[in-house]
Amino acid sequence: MSLLYDDAQLAIATESGRILDARYKTEALLALIETTSVYDADFWATCATQCWTGIALPEGSGGLGLSLVELGLVAKAAGAVCCGAPFLTTSFGAARAIAAYGSDAAHGAWLERLASGASIGVVAFAEGQSPVPPCPTLMVTDGKLTGTKSAVSGGGYGDVAIVLASEHGVPVMALAALEGVSRHTLNTFDNSRCTADLVFAHTQAEVLLRGPDVLDAARHILALQAVITAHEQVGGAEALMFRARDYANTRRAFGSLIGAFQAVKHKIAELYALVELARANAIYAATREGEPDFLKAAAAARLSATEAYDTAARDCVQIHGGIGVTWEAGLHLHQRRARTLAIEQGNTLYWEDVLADELLGVTA
Repeated sequence: MSLLYDDAQLAIATESGRILDARYKTEALLALIETTSVYDADFWATCATQCWTGIALPEGSGGLGLSLVELGLVAKAAGAVCCGAPFLTTSFGAARAIAAYGSDAAHGAWLERLASGASIGVVAFAEGQSPVPPCPTLMVTDGKLTGTKSAVSGGGYGDVAIVLASEHGVPVMALAALEGVSRHTLNTFDNSRCTADLVFAHTQAEVLLRGPDVLDAARHILALQAVITAHEQVGGAEALMFRARDYANTRRAFGSLIGAFQAVKHKIAELYALVELARANAIYAATREGEPDFLKAAAAARLSATEAYDTAARDCVQIHGGIGVTWEAGLHLHQRRARTLAIEQGNTLYWEDVLADELLGVTA
Protein backbone atom coordinates (compact mmCIF):
# COMPACT_ATOMS: atom_id res chain seq x y z
CA MET A 1 0.00 0.00 0.00
CA SER A 2 1.18 3.54 -0.74
CA LEU A 3 2.42 5.63 2.16
CA LEU A 4 0.71 8.66 0.63
CA TYR A 5 -2.84 9.40 1.76
CA ASP A 6 -5.53 9.33 -0.91
CA ASP A 7 -8.20 12.03 -1.24
CA ALA A 8 -10.69 10.24 1.03
CA GLN A 9 -8.08 9.79 3.76
CA LEU A 10 -7.01 13.42 3.50
CA ALA A 11 -10.66 14.42 3.89
CA ILE A 12 -10.93 12.33 7.07
CA ALA A 13 -7.78 13.96 8.45
CA THR A 14 -8.96 17.47 7.63
CA GLU A 15 -12.51 17.05 8.88
CA SER A 16 -11.62 15.24 12.13
CA GLY A 17 -9.02 17.90 12.90
CA ARG A 18 -11.48 20.71 12.15
CA ILE A 19 -14.24 19.21 14.32
CA LEU A 20 -12.06 18.52 17.34
CA ASP A 21 -10.19 21.80 17.15
CA ALA A 22 -13.48 23.69 17.11
CA ARG A 23 -14.95 21.80 20.08
CA TYR A 24 -11.95 21.65 22.41
CA LYS A 25 -11.02 24.33 24.92
CA THR A 26 -8.13 24.26 27.37
CA GLU A 27 -10.40 25.26 30.27
CA ALA A 28 -12.54 22.15 29.89
CA LEU A 29 -9.49 19.90 29.81
CA LEU A 30 -8.04 21.54 32.92
CA ALA A 31 -11.26 20.78 34.80
CA LEU A 32 -11.02 17.08 33.85
CA ILE A 33 -7.53 16.80 35.30
CA GLU A 34 -8.73 17.69 38.78
CA THR A 35 -11.57 15.17 39.01
CA THR A 36 -11.46 11.38 39.12
CA SER A 37 -14.06 9.16 37.44
CA VAL A 38 -14.92 11.82 34.84
CA TYR A 39 -14.21 11.81 31.12
CA ASP A 40 -15.14 14.16 28.29
CA ALA A 41 -18.60 12.90 27.36
CA ASP A 42 -18.85 15.44 24.52
CA PHE A 43 -15.72 14.00 22.91
CA TRP A 44 -17.07 10.47 23.09
CA ALA A 45 -20.45 11.60 21.75
CA THR A 46 -18.63 13.27 18.85
CA CYS A 47 -16.76 10.04 18.12
CA ALA A 48 -20.03 8.12 18.00
CA THR A 49 -21.84 10.73 15.92
CA GLN A 50 -19.01 10.86 13.38
CA CYS A 51 -18.83 7.01 13.28
CA TRP A 52 -15.20 7.12 14.41
CA THR A 53 -15.98 4.40 16.97
CA GLY A 54 -16.45 1.86 14.18
CA ILE A 55 -14.21 3.30 11.50
CA ALA A 56 -11.83 0.31 11.41
CA LEU A 57 -14.36 -2.42 12.24
CA PRO A 58 -16.07 -4.67 9.64
CA GLU A 59 -19.28 -3.47 8.02
CA GLY A 60 -20.99 -6.70 9.06
CA SER A 61 -20.37 -5.71 12.68
CA GLY A 62 -21.75 -2.21 12.30
CA GLY A 63 -18.46 -0.57 11.38
CA LEU A 64 -17.32 1.32 8.30
CA GLY A 65 -14.91 -1.37 7.10
CA LEU A 66 -11.93 0.97 6.80
CA SER A 67 -8.41 0.33 8.10
CA LEU A 68 -5.86 1.29 10.73
CA VAL A 69 -4.81 4.15 8.44
CA GLU A 70 -8.15 5.95 8.75
CA LEU A 71 -8.50 5.27 12.48
CA GLY A 72 -4.93 6.50 12.91
CA LEU A 73 -5.81 9.80 11.25
CA VAL A 74 -8.66 10.33 13.71
CA ALA A 75 -6.40 9.36 16.62
CA LYS A 76 -3.82 11.88 15.42
CA ALA A 77 -6.45 14.63 15.48
CA ALA A 78 -7.51 13.51 18.97
CA GLY A 79 -3.90 13.62 20.13
CA ALA A 80 -3.44 17.16 18.86
CA VAL A 81 -6.19 18.45 21.16
CA CYS A 82 -5.24 16.13 24.06
CA CYS A 83 -8.68 14.50 24.00
CA GLY A 84 -10.46 13.71 27.25
CA ALA A 85 -11.09 9.95 26.98
CA PRO A 86 -9.12 6.82 25.95
CA PHE A 87 -12.02 4.82 24.54
CA LEU A 88 -11.29 5.31 20.84
CA THR A 89 -8.31 2.99 21.35
CA THR A 90 -9.60 0.65 24.06
CA SER A 91 -12.97 -0.08 22.42
CA PHE A 92 -11.24 -0.77 19.11
CA GLY A 93 -8.85 -3.26 20.74
CA ALA A 94 -11.68 -5.03 22.57
CA ALA A 95 -13.81 -5.22 19.41
CA ARG A 96 -10.96 -6.66 17.37
CA ALA A 97 -10.32 -9.33 20.02
CA ILE A 98 -14.01 -10.30 20.07
CA ALA A 99 -14.21 -10.29 16.26
CA ALA A 100 -11.17 -12.56 15.97
CA TYR A 101 -11.74 -14.99 18.83
CA GLY A 102 -15.27 -14.55 20.21
CA SER A 103 -18.27 -16.83 19.79
CA ASP A 104 -21.31 -15.92 17.71
CA ALA A 105 -23.05 -14.96 20.95
CA ALA A 106 -20.23 -12.59 21.87
CA HIS A 107 -20.33 -11.07 18.38
CA GLY A 108 -24.04 -10.45 18.67
CA ALA A 109 -23.82 -9.06 22.19
CA TRP A 110 -20.93 -6.66 21.76
CA LEU A 111 -19.64 -5.88 18.27
CA GLU A 112 -22.39 -3.58 17.05
CA ARG A 113 -22.56 -1.84 20.42
CA LEU A 114 -18.81 -1.22 20.41
CA ALA A 115 -18.88 -0.08 16.78
CA SER A 116 -21.63 2.44 17.51
CA GLY A 117 -20.09 3.72 20.73
CA ALA A 118 -23.09 2.56 22.77
CA SER A 119 -20.75 0.36 24.82
CA ILE A 120 -17.15 0.92 25.90
CA GLY A 121 -14.55 -1.82 25.75
CA VAL A 122 -11.25 -2.12 27.61
CA VAL A 123 -8.25 -4.37 27.15
CA ALA A 124 -6.43 -5.44 30.32
CA PHE A 125 -3.19 -6.93 29.00
CA ALA A 126 -0.34 -4.57 29.82
CA GLU A 127 -0.15 -4.09 33.57
CA GLY A 128 3.22 -2.52 34.22
CA GLN A 129 5.46 -3.67 31.36
CA SER A 130 4.03 -6.35 29.17
CA PRO A 131 1.38 -9.03 28.72
CA VAL A 132 2.54 -11.94 30.88
CA PRO A 133 0.13 -14.90 30.79
CA PRO A 134 -0.75 -16.81 32.76
CA CYS A 135 -1.65 -14.01 35.17
CA PRO A 136 -1.11 -15.46 38.67
CA THR A 137 -3.63 -13.08 40.26
CA LEU A 138 -6.51 -13.65 37.83
CA MET A 139 -8.06 -17.10 37.54
CA VAL A 140 -10.83 -18.65 35.44
CA THR A 141 -12.61 -21.56 37.11
CA ASP A 142 -15.77 -23.14 35.71
CA GLY A 143 -16.40 -20.08 33.56
CA LYS A 144 -16.02 -17.64 36.46
CA LEU A 145 -13.31 -14.99 36.70
CA THR A 146 -11.71 -14.14 40.03
CA GLY A 147 -8.92 -11.71 40.87
CA THR A 148 -7.77 -8.17 40.18
CA LYS A 149 -6.54 -6.35 37.09
CA SER A 150 -4.59 -3.26 38.08
CA ALA A 151 -4.48 0.18 36.43
CA VAL A 152 -6.68 -0.59 33.42
CA SER A 153 -6.99 2.39 31.07
CA GLY A 154 -10.68 3.23 30.66
CA GLY A 155 -11.55 0.71 33.38
CA GLY A 156 -13.64 3.22 35.29
CA TYR A 157 -16.28 3.26 32.53
CA GLY A 158 -15.78 0.08 30.52
CA ASP A 159 -18.78 -2.15 29.81
CA VAL A 160 -16.75 -5.18 28.70
CA ALA A 161 -13.15 -6.23 29.29
CA ILE A 162 -10.75 -8.52 27.46
CA VAL A 163 -8.29 -9.94 29.98
CA LEU A 164 -5.43 -12.39 30.25
CA ALA A 165 -5.80 -14.96 33.00
CA SER A 166 -4.93 -18.51 34.02
CA GLU A 167 -7.20 -21.56 33.86
CA HIS A 168 -5.71 -24.44 35.81
CA GLY A 169 -2.24 -23.16 34.91
CA VAL A 170 -3.05 -22.70 31.22
CA PRO A 171 -2.99 -19.13 29.85
CA VAL A 172 -6.31 -17.89 28.51
CA MET A 173 -7.77 -14.78 26.92
CA ALA A 174 -11.22 -14.13 28.35
CA LEU A 175 -14.15 -11.77 27.87
CA ALA A 176 -16.12 -10.47 30.85
CA ALA A 177 -18.98 -8.00 31.11
CA LEU A 178 -18.15 -5.40 33.75
CA GLU A 179 -21.64 -4.88 35.11
CA GLY A 180 -21.41 -5.47 38.85
CA VAL A 181 -17.60 -5.64 38.85
CA SER A 182 -15.96 -3.54 41.59
CA ARG A 183 -13.86 -0.67 40.23
CA HIS A 184 -11.32 1.26 42.25
CA THR A 185 -10.69 4.44 40.27
CA LEU A 186 -7.13 5.72 40.60
CA ASN A 187 -6.21 9.37 41.14
CA THR A 188 -3.53 9.86 38.49
CA PHE A 189 -1.80 12.83 36.86
CA ASP A 190 -4.06 12.27 33.81
CA ASN A 191 -7.48 11.55 35.31
CA SER A 192 -9.36 11.76 32.01
CA ARG A 193 -7.99 8.29 31.18
CA CYS A 194 -10.38 6.87 33.83
CA THR A 195 -7.76 4.38 35.01
CA ALA A 196 -9.11 1.87 37.51
CA ASP A 197 -8.40 -1.44 39.22
CA LEU A 198 -10.98 -4.05 38.23
CA VAL A 199 -11.86 -6.56 40.95
CA PHE A 200 -13.54 -9.70 39.65
CA ALA A 201 -15.41 -11.91 42.14
CA HIS A 202 -16.72 -15.04 40.40
CA THR A 203 -17.65 -12.93 37.38
CA GLN A 204 -19.16 -14.78 34.43
CA ALA A 205 -16.55 -14.97 31.64
CA GLU A 206 -16.15 -16.47 28.18
CA VAL A 207 -12.78 -17.95 27.30
CA LEU A 208 -11.88 -16.66 23.85
CA LEU A 209 -8.59 -18.48 23.45
CA ARG A 210 -6.50 -20.85 25.54
CA GLY A 211 -3.10 -22.46 25.31
CA PRO A 212 0.25 -21.49 23.77
CA ASP A 213 -1.29 -19.21 21.11
CA VAL A 214 -2.61 -16.78 23.73
CA LEU A 215 0.59 -14.74 24.01
CA ASP A 216 0.86 -14.20 20.25
CA ALA A 217 -2.81 -13.24 20.05
CA ALA A 218 -2.48 -10.81 22.95
CA ARG A 219 0.63 -9.27 21.45
CA HIS A 220 -1.20 -8.74 18.15
CA ILE A 221 -4.13 -6.95 19.84
CA LEU A 222 -1.66 -4.87 21.81
CA ALA A 223 0.21 -4.02 18.59
CA LEU A 224 -3.03 -2.84 16.94
CA GLN A 225 -3.63 -0.54 19.89
CA ALA A 226 0.00 0.57 19.89
CA VAL A 227 -0.26 1.77 16.28
CA ILE A 228 -3.32 3.88 17.14
CA THR A 229 -1.57 5.21 20.25
CA ALA A 230 1.47 6.08 18.12
CA HIS A 231 -0.75 8.22 15.87
CA GLU A 232 -2.18 9.94 18.95
CA GLN A 233 1.35 10.63 20.19
CA VAL A 234 2.34 12.04 16.79
CA GLY A 235 -0.67 14.36 16.88
CA GLY A 236 0.32 15.66 20.30
CA ALA A 237 3.99 16.07 19.38
CA GLU A 238 3.14 17.93 16.17
CA ALA A 239 0.76 20.29 17.99
CA LEU A 240 3.46 21.10 20.54
CA MET A 241 6.02 21.68 17.79
CA PHE A 242 3.70 24.22 16.16
CA ARG A 243 3.05 25.94 19.49
CA ALA A 244 6.78 26.20 20.14
CA ARG A 245 7.37 27.59 16.64
CA ASP A 246 4.59 30.17 16.91
CA TYR A 247 5.72 31.34 20.33
CA ALA A 248 9.34 31.61 19.20
CA ASN A 249 8.19 33.82 16.31
CA THR A 250 6.31 36.25 18.56
CA ARG A 251 8.19 36.39 21.89
CA ARG A 252 11.02 38.89 22.12
CA ALA A 253 14.02 38.90 24.42
CA PHE A 254 17.03 41.25 24.37
CA GLY A 255 15.45 43.09 21.45
CA SER A 256 15.10 40.03 19.19
CA LEU A 257 12.61 37.27 18.52
CA ILE A 258 13.68 34.24 20.56
CA GLY A 259 13.30 32.18 17.38
CA ALA A 260 16.43 33.90 16.13
CA PHE A 261 18.50 32.38 18.94
CA GLN A 262 20.39 29.29 17.90
CA ALA A 263 19.52 27.30 21.02
CA VAL A 264 15.80 27.80 20.38
CA LYS A 265 15.75 27.26 16.61
CA HIS A 266 17.82 24.07 16.96
CA LYS A 267 15.35 22.63 19.46
CA ILE A 268 12.44 23.28 17.11
CA ALA A 269 14.36 21.79 14.18
CA GLU A 270 15.11 18.68 16.23
CA LEU A 271 11.42 18.40 17.14
CA TYR A 272 10.54 18.57 13.44
CA ALA A 273 12.89 15.67 12.70
CA LEU A 274 11.48 13.55 15.55
CA VAL A 275 7.88 14.25 14.54
CA GLU A 276 8.47 13.38 10.89
CA LEU A 277 10.26 10.14 11.77
CA ALA A 278 7.45 9.17 14.14
CA ARG A 279 4.81 10.08 11.56
CA ALA A 280 6.49 7.95 8.89
CA ASN A 281 6.77 4.97 11.25
CA ALA A 282 3.14 5.29 12.35
CA ILE A 283 1.84 5.48 8.77
CA TYR A 284 3.98 2.54 7.70
CA ALA A 285 2.85 0.41 10.64
CA ALA A 286 -0.81 1.16 9.86
CA THR A 287 -0.33 -0.13 6.30
CA ARG A 288 1.34 -3.36 7.43
CA GLU A 289 -1.55 -4.96 9.29
CA GLY A 290 -1.85 -8.56 8.17
CA GLU A 291 1.73 -8.67 6.91
CA PRO A 292 4.58 -10.70 8.48
CA ASP A 293 6.43 -7.58 9.59
CA PHE A 294 3.46 -5.91 11.30
CA LEU A 295 4.69 -6.50 14.84
CA LYS A 296 8.12 -5.09 13.98
CA ALA A 297 6.57 -2.03 12.35
CA ALA A 298 4.23 -1.49 15.30
CA ALA A 299 7.13 -1.64 17.76
CA ALA A 300 9.14 0.88 15.74
CA ALA A 301 6.15 3.22 15.51
CA ARG A 302 5.51 2.95 19.22
CA LEU A 303 9.11 3.70 20.20
CA SER A 304 9.65 6.62 17.83
CA ALA A 305 6.29 8.21 18.70
CA THR A 306 7.00 7.95 22.42
CA GLU A 307 10.35 9.67 21.97
CA ALA A 308 8.83 12.41 19.82
CA TYR A 309 5.97 13.20 22.21
CA ASP A 310 8.12 13.07 25.35
CA THR A 311 10.72 15.37 23.80
CA ALA A 312 8.13 17.79 22.42
CA ALA A 313 6.35 18.02 25.78
CA ARG A 314 9.61 18.84 27.55
CA ASP A 315 11.11 21.21 24.99
CA CYS A 316 7.91 23.14 24.31
CA VAL A 317 7.67 24.05 28.00
CA GLN A 318 11.32 25.10 28.02
CA ILE A 319 10.91 27.30 24.93
CA HIS A 320 7.94 29.04 26.54
CA GLY A 321 9.98 29.78 29.65
CA GLY A 322 8.10 30.86 32.78
CA ILE A 323 4.69 30.98 31.12
CA GLY A 324 5.14 27.37 30.00
CA VAL A 325 4.85 26.05 33.56
CA THR A 326 1.67 27.95 34.41
CA TRP A 327 -1.62 26.11 34.87
CA GLU A 328 -3.47 28.35 32.40
CA ALA A 329 -1.05 27.76 29.51
CA GLY A 330 -2.10 24.11 29.50
CA LEU A 331 1.21 22.75 28.25
CA HIS A 332 1.25 20.41 31.24
CA LEU A 333 -1.80 18.68 29.76
CA HIS A 334 0.38 17.36 26.96
CA GLN A 335 3.20 16.57 29.37
CA ARG A 336 0.80 14.49 31.47
CA ARG A 337 -0.59 12.78 28.37
CA ALA A 338 2.88 12.08 26.95
CA ARG A 339 3.84 10.22 30.12
CA THR A 340 0.51 8.38 30.29
CA LEU A 341 0.65 7.17 26.70
CA ALA A 342 4.26 6.10 27.20
CA ILE A 343 3.11 3.35 29.56
CA GLU A 344 -0.26 2.39 28.07
CA GLN A 345 -0.12 -0.57 25.66
CA GLY A 346 3.16 -1.69 27.26
CA ASN A 347 6.06 0.58 28.08
CA THR A 348 9.22 1.39 26.14
CA LEU A 349 11.21 -1.49 27.64
CA TYR A 350 8.60 -3.97 26.45
CA TRP A 351 8.50 -2.64 22.88
CA GLU A 352 12.30 -2.47 22.72
CA ASP A 353 12.35 -6.18 23.59
CA VAL A 354 9.69 -6.91 20.96
CA LEU A 355 11.60 -5.00 18.29
CA ALA A 356 14.88 -6.68 19.18
CA ASP A 357 13.27 -10.13 19.07
CA GLU A 358 11.68 -9.38 15.69
CA LEU A 359 14.95 -8.13 14.24
CA LEU A 360 16.86 -11.15 15.55
CA GLY A 361 14.15 -13.63 14.59
CA VAL A 362 13.63 -14.78 18.18
CA THR A 363 10.38 -16.67 18.74
CA ALA A 364 8.42 -16.33 21.99
